[in-house]
Formats: sequence, C-alpha cells, structure tokens
Amino acid sequence: MKILVTGGTGYIGSHTVVELQQSGYEVVIVDNLCNSTAEVVNSIEKITGVKPDFEKFDLTDPDRTKDFFERYDISGVIHFAAYKTVPESVKTPLKYYRNNLLSLLNLLACMKDSKVAYFVFSSSCTVYGQPDLLPVNEDAPIKKAVSPYGNTKQISEEIIEDTVKAHGLKAILLRYFNPIGAHESALIGELPLGIPDNLMPYITQTAIGKRSGLNVYGDDYNTPDGTAIRDYIHVVDLAKAHVIAVDRLLAGKKKENFEVFNLGTGNGFSVMEVIRSFEKGSGVKLNYKITNRRTGDIEKVWADTNYANKELGWKAEKTLDEMTLSAWNWEKAIQALA
Repeated sequence: MKILVTGGTGYIGSHTVVELQQSGYEVVIVDNLCNSTAEVVNSIEKITGVKPDFEKFDLTDPDRTKDFFERYDISGVIHFAAYKTVPESVKTPLKYYRNNLLSLLNLLACMKDSKVAYFVFSSSCTVYGQPDLLPVNEDAPIKKAVSPYGNTKQISEEIIEDTVKAHGLKAILLRYFNPIGAHESALIGELPLGIPDNLMPYITQTAIGKRSGLNVYGDDYNTPDGTAIRDYIHVVDLAKAHVIAVDRLLAGKKKENFEVFNLGTGNGFSVMEVIRSFEKGSGVKLNYKITNRRTGDIEKVWADTNYANKELGWKAEKTLDEMTLSAWNWEKAIQALA
C-alpha cells in the first residue's frame, strides 16, 4: 500500500510519514519546499530506517500533478500541502485562495482520473469560527470564517463533499486544533522558514535567543487570565490519528463516504498557561510582552473529542508539559547543528 503524503516534509506531514512507515505503509512525498527543507526526508530515514520517495513540485501545476499520478500506483492520499498562517492570509488573501484551492482541485481531478478512491484531508478547527458552545463538536454550525485561511478550509471541505457525492470518493476530514511539540528523537519538529506565526516555535526561538522577545497578542479576552485559549495537541498524537484514518478507509470500516472528526485533547489552555508550562520544563524565563490582538484570531476554542475517541479508537495521550518540553528539546537540537 503506497500512500501519497502531500506536504510531507512539513511539520505535521513529516511526523505522519514516520507513523505511516512504522505502521508498514510505503510513502511517497510531494512537497514544493515553500516552508520546509528536503533534509527532512533524511531525518525521516534516520528515525524509521526507510527513506520515503520524494518529489519536489507544486500541486497547483496540473501537468506535473497529472504526470505524477501516471507514474505512481497510489492507494490513498493524505493532503497536508497548503499555506496555513492566519495573519498572512489576512494580508494576502489571493495567495491563499489560489494555492490552497487550486492544489486541491488538481489533486482531486487526478485522483478521479487515476481511480484513487481514498482521501484524508487536513482540515482545521478554524472552520467553526468562534463557536457558540464549548467544547465544540462535529455537529457545530460552520460560521463565516474570520480569516481567508479558515475560509479556504471551509471551501475545501465543501469541494471534497461534492466530489464524494459525484465521483465515489471516500474521504475522512480531520479537523484539528493546535498541534505543538516534536518527535521524541528531536530529529523532526516545527521549523518554519522565516519569522514564526505560531506560538510554540516563537516561544522556543525566543528562549534559545533567535528572537529578542515574544508578543502575547491580547490580554483582554473573556478568559480566566485574559489571553486566548486553544486546544493544544502533540503532533505525534495527531500523526497517529492520520494512520488510523487511512486504516479505516482501506479496511472499509467507514460508516459514511464522507466523515469528519475533531482531533484535540478536549482541554483548553491559555497562552499564559503554555508559557508557564514551557518555563517550568525548560528552566528558561521567557522575555514576553503583552500587545494588541491580532486580526483573525478568535477568543477561545477547544474540542469535544468524544466522537473521534469512540469511532476511531483514538485518544490524545501527551500532556501540555510533555508537548512544550519536546518542542524545547527540538529547538536545542537545531541549535546544536547550527
């Protein structure tokens, strides 16, 4: 069974490739390396003993995508490849709509033509916007997105659902919350090119001295300490859920041809709680300051994971302290190689 992992040298993609290979799957990665490096492929080989096939090209190119599917016998696809930064999407919406939607359209068209039926999609809790009720479950209404990034995920879900109805695609959409942390080997982790927009790499880069300080965007939210709350989940826990989703599709265990699952811990942690967890585990005092809220950020969200726990037999296992410490070990490993 050969699985195509788009964006497989990226943060979540690389951890998923590791879990797939350790579960016996063959993997081929397609990535344009816009936010990662080809060295990740070698790191995956160090962890698993197997070097995945890798092709560098952009999925927005229909001819290259078609050529790929003509050369590979693919059993299923996990689609991570997308731009993913909320603030950037607010500034450059056309860039996000072009990349995230065109790549999906090309991929689905080639899957249809090549009769590849199984698809796992990297969706996001951003599709819920600011939910009326917390924790948020899969039946919560899809509100108007607060960012172009979130809107690309909403539109993508609609495209996939229509394709399932029209062409017999079998799809599982995984709406995940906020992945942080790194592999226990410290050989792969979150390494954004340029200035990070996500909290955890900004914390670790500040602690190691790459950044002069950390901005905490807003302390006037309606939360216990005034900072925004998210459901942080360890990236390895998240990666394991993707393997379970592939297993479910290939074994014919799905209940519907279009299924949606929330992936989180079911707990909400504030920005300040993450900072305190990091400081405790690392022993490093962070230099941070409170600044204005960011456009596109919501106040608080965390998952109701009961459906995924029951139906997939999956549950997040890592604690917040384990997540932040693993991210710090990864940052120190990067520094040691620099």
